[in-house]
Amino acid sequence: MDYLLGIDTSTTSSKALLIDLQGNLIAVASSPHTLQTPKPLWSEQDPREWWQAVSASIKLVLEKAGVGTERIAAVGLTGQMHGLVLLDGQGQVLRPAILWNDQRTQSQCDEIHQRIGRERFIQITGNVALTGFTAPKILWVKENEPEVYAKAKHVLLPKDYIRYKLTGEYAMDKADGAGTVLFDLKSRTWSAEILKALDIDPAWMPPVFEGPVFTGKVTEEAASITGLKAGTPVVAGGGDQAAQAVGVGAVEPGIVGLTVGTSGVIFATTPSALVEPQGRLHAFCHAVPGMWHFMGVMLSAAGSLQWYRDSLAPEMSFDDLLAEAETVPAGSEGLQFLPYLSGERTPYPDPLARGAFIGLTLRHGRAHMTRAVLEGVSFGLKDSFTLIQNAGLGKIDQVRASGGGTKGALWRQILASVLEAELVTVNTTEGAAYGAALLAGVGAGAWPDVQSACKSCIKITGSTLPDPSQLQAYRKSYALYQELYPALRSSFEKM
Repeated sequence: MDYLLGIDTSTTSSKALLIDLQGNLIAVASSPHTLQTPKPLWSEQDPREWWQAVSASIKLVLEKAGVGTERIAAVGLTGQMHGLVLLDGQGQVLRPAILWNDQRTQSQCDEIHQRIGRERFIQITGNVALTGFTAPKILWVKENEPEVYAKAKHVLLPKDYIRYKLTGEYAMDKADGAGTVLFDLKSRTWSAEILKALDIDPAWMPPVFEGPVFTGKVTEEAASITGLKAGTPVVAGGGDQAAQAVGVGAVEPGIVGLTVGTSGVIFATTPSALVEPQGRLHAFCHAVPGMWHFMGVMLSAAGSLQWYRDSLAPEMSFDDLLAEAETVPAGSEGLQFLPYLSGERTPYPDPLARGAFIGLTLRHGRAHMTRAVLEGVSFGLKDSFTLIQNAGLGKIDQVRASGGGTKGALWRQILASVLEAELVTVNTTEGAAYGAALLAGVGAGAWPDVQSACKSCIKITGSTLPDPSQLQAYRKSYALYQELYPALRSSFEKM
């Protein structure tokens, strides 16, 4: 057996990826999902559609690769975090999954803090209760759909529903488990105190495992549907951000993962269960056994540039816009951009925050505005970066960049100079699915541990160092940026 299969059940599609035991990408395939928004701020998907998409993607990737399924050593799973999948006692879906970006549960978040105490909740889970997390979604179902709640017997996350369909087993990895905020972060398992305070039956919660541990085998029924060989082992895997970190090699302290996609993420591995005292960072278990991580999330990263181009310069390519922005000096001659187009999550968990250009004068043109967008997003990411440094991580040696926003040299240079850290790119571009495959390889014995797998398969392909001539300008601009949200918060609320 000499191939590994990674499966990523994201919001937009299900991806299947095949690599060999040297980490080389053999084939990849994806199948789309549909998204339902039955009411404003709601976001749902049918888990059964995920299974259809996963099955189609597995068949397609096996066809592309042209390898026999008996040669697949193991399967790794990853996917969108925090989504609530409720099953009855027969494993049937009770309602559409409530997703990570659903915003209906603010009153339940307030209720959680009232029942447990905000500070105590942070101490146990490493987080504040936010609308994106799983715990408030369970309370919402109890309060608004009691007939569904009465039938519930199993709570799963998106990728773990796929695991159930593949293996017939109810199981979850510790990284995704921590993301439910029903976990005791330090002990890496379900918190009896939290479950009791929220009246959630502990029997609903599946057993949890470290990322590379086998949790079941492909059943005969799943084999007939997917084309996989019955008996193929499936490892626990990890939520998409933890698996993404494995996929770029951010698996030890001092190496930080930076993703600039539609949203932006700063991901930092920690050797112990560190907690940001005010809960401004997410603190979860890592998919790497015995490790944890901090995560800061901004909601509109490359999404800000996409909005800007589509709204104000639809006739221009991104390359042409960035070429113009290169003519503008660091700091955009005083122009600032707040990237809160979808509200914000870190360091301001505020759905009412708004985007803004601030400081416009007759001097400023499109090139200034473009560069201000790039710099504003970079400053927003620095907010998370700084919180991570101040929360006890210490020196950050290297930032491993991924996502569409890091493809352009200008934005990489701005990020390196704003963060004042080396920014590197790596040879792996399939992110979470690739990380899931590496976790499967560790479980199958291809490598002794996750760190060895990453060192063997992930290579640095490029490096961007901070530009000394830009540092002072960015320090000054960032200090001003930090003043803007607090000054405008009351205005945002009135809007």
